[in-house]
Amino acid sequence: MPLYEHVYLARQDISPQQVEALTGQFKNVIASLGGTVGKTEYWGVKSLAYRIKKNRKAHFTLMNIDAPPAAIAEMERQQGISEDILRVLTLRVDELEDGPSAQLRKREDDDRGERRGPRGDRGDRGERRPRREESKPEGGEEE
Repeated sequence: MPLYEHVYLARQDISPQQVEALTGQFKNVIASLGGTVGKTEYWGVKSLAYRIKKNRKAHFTLMNIDAPPAAIAEMERQQGISEDILRVLTLRVDELEDGPSAQLRKREDDDRGERRGPRGDRGDRGERRPRREESKPEGGEEE
């Protein structure tokens, strides 16, 4: 059977538990039509590049699927009907990625903490030179 990576965006105002319930519902659709869902990853609430149906943020979820095309079509049909789903993207891939996706690896890198020096990202540029005092004519007034 073909392999797919499927990402869907759910509205920001539903809870993560509701997103998990939606994921379970979509897994059941795939399983009932002869497919399997290898892994699911909840990426959390992220900002969108532009508003989609009046939403500025969305819950992102990835599913790795091994299923016939009819199962994918039915799942996408049900997602299109749902008011909680903003967008879907399904890609057919040659092989599924083992381990965490690039999105989760990025989050783990961010969680590692401060990797920079005490001066932020400025590196070894040394100390900053003091500002030059602007010289004013004596008497305190400009001419």
